[in-house]
Amino acid sequence: MLALVVCVAAGAQNAEKLYKEGKALLDEKKYTAAVPKLKAAAEKGHKKAQYRLGRCYDKGHGVEENDAQAFKWYAKSAAQDYAKAQYAIGKCYKDGKGVEKDRKKAVDYFSRAAKQDNADGQYALGKSYMKGKGIAADEKKARSWLKKAVTNPKGGEDILVKIRKDAASGDEDAKKILTLIK
Repeated sequence: MLALVVCVAAGAQNAEKLYKEGKALLDEKKYTAAVPKLKAAAEKGHKKAQYRLGRCYDKGHGVEENDAQAFKWYAKSAAQDYAKAQYAIGKCYKDGKGVEKDRKKAVDYFSRAAKQDNADGQYALGKSYMKGKGIAADEKKARSWLKKAVTNPKGGEDILVKIRKDAASGDEDAKKILTLIK
């Protein structure tokens, strides 16, 4: 029994080491070198490696772009309650990338990410409430989630900058969002 515990612990440490090496290579934009390390860690169940490998397939970084593979790896990570992956799965369902389009499932995943304080998830959930896509329109809930998104210390400022830029270029949704979050 002790040997099994030691093997499991060693495997987890190995997955973390592989993930950190792979992420460092990603950060250096050495995608082709990063993918094998991320894949090895992802196959060992490392949720952040699964998410990052999904992103590689989503964006074609170090591998051929493949929406089905991106969805597969995002789903494995999202199943472990990783908020970034939950948001990514929501986008896949919203856009029909790697999976059949399903607005209700998109909202479900955006909601999961939002409740874990993920700014992108909060923004997507707020927009869903604002537009009534995949969920009943609700201006009060839209306002609440959109405000949480733009004031989120992890990414909120970037979201607000994008909204302002989109509004300045004539995007009606962005203009409405700015009105809602005042």
